[in-house]
Amino acid sequence: MDIAQLHFLVAEAEQAQRLALADVLVHLGVGHITQVPDGHTALRHLTSGLAPKVDVAIIDLALPGMDGLELIRRLAEQQCRAGLIVTGAQSSAVLISVETMAQAYGVNIWGTLAKPVAAVRLESMIQHALQPSAPHAYSGHSQLPQFSFAEVGQALQDGQFDPYFQPKIELETGQVKGLEMFARWRHPVFGVLGPAAFMPVLEQHQRIDFLDWSLIEKSVAACRQLHDQSIPISFSINVDPSTLAHPQFMEQMAACLERHRILPDYITFEMTESAVLTTEPHFIERLLRLRMKGYGLAIDDYGTGRSNLQLLARIPFSELKIDRSFVDGAFKKPAIATVLRSCLGLARNLDRRSVAVGVETKEDWDFLQGLGCTYAQGYYIGKPMPVEEFPDWLTDWRHFF
Repeated sequence: MDIAQLHFLVAEAEQAQRLALADVLVHLGVGHITQVPDGHTALRHLTSGLAPKVDVAIIDLALPGMDGLELIRRLAEQQCRAGLIVTGAQSSAVLISVETMAQAYGVNIWGTLAKPVAAVRLESMIQHALQPSAPHAYSGHSQLPQFSFAEVGQALQDGQFDPYFQPKIELETGQVKGLEMFARWRHPVFGVLGPAAFMPVLEQHQRIDFLDWSLIEKSVAACRQLHDQSIPISFSINVDPSTLAHPQFMEQMAACLERHRILPDYITFEMTESAVLTTEPHFIERLLRLRMKGYGLAIDDYGTGRSNLQLLARIPFSELKIDRSFVDGAFKKPAIATVLRSCLGLARNLDRRSVAVGVETKEDWDFLQGLGCTYAQGYYIGKPMPVEEFPDWLTDWRHFF
């Protein structure tokens, strides 16, 4: 995105601070800057259809007339999509809560900055936001038809679903320690589709097991494919609790591993925090049997549920995967960084490995290294890829390290 083509709005009551912020934007090469002294004027510029439209707004929480919180709410009501950078003299904890509120309202919040705003922090936030997005699998709802259960089921029968794999890196050494599986639909018309295109209908009909069994088989086969290329790497496979609870699950997994000559030690099953943390005795027994057979067990999206810490300590998991909301940008968000440290400390004290998900920048990587996190995943390291692409990616990564 060319910053010279963007229209920035600076909403700040103090003229000296407005001019200072505008000077930073000029230094960055911004082509069009509008300065306003109050919230009502800011709202008018952002929502009244004035040309050229505002692409990014820097707004102070203490705007006269209409403060920053009300402005955020009003922008959300009018579905304004301009990027927002919020500044304020409040504590970092309050600013983090403002960011959380803005995200809950659905506005395009770029971040918050404490006043007085440091030019280098503002520049870094803008440059980070303008970086090209990593190429995710297509999942947009508005441009896709609503696939029926029959269509998804037929695609599964036709073998159109494949596992894609994202590398998991040991932060201390930079070595590749595993691959996590992500489901992808190679649609003949729409190309590669992500879970948003097919998971809702499978959940609605309670048949996620159809997808799970297809991708478990293909993932174990991919594991064998890499082992045959002298890449003895471990695989993490996402499974739904209903699949794992099937009476024949253990036997079918044993048969699958025997077909492909893979030991259980190379396979880790991932389930969400809310799914794993249960007092249901049969499910806990199944988890215990998996661990006793040598399989790994990872709790995914940790931090997004309502964990019972006593129960967490009793579940036989081997990895704690920390949700991306506590990882991406934690180096510049003290309150979020505190939660991240707590999660890492919990894993360490329970003698479990920690995996940080959503590592998008070098700053994320460096910050996690300093905190003693075990593993990292994210687009800074590598995107999910077909197994055929992994050996070349691995060669490039080893050259990098």
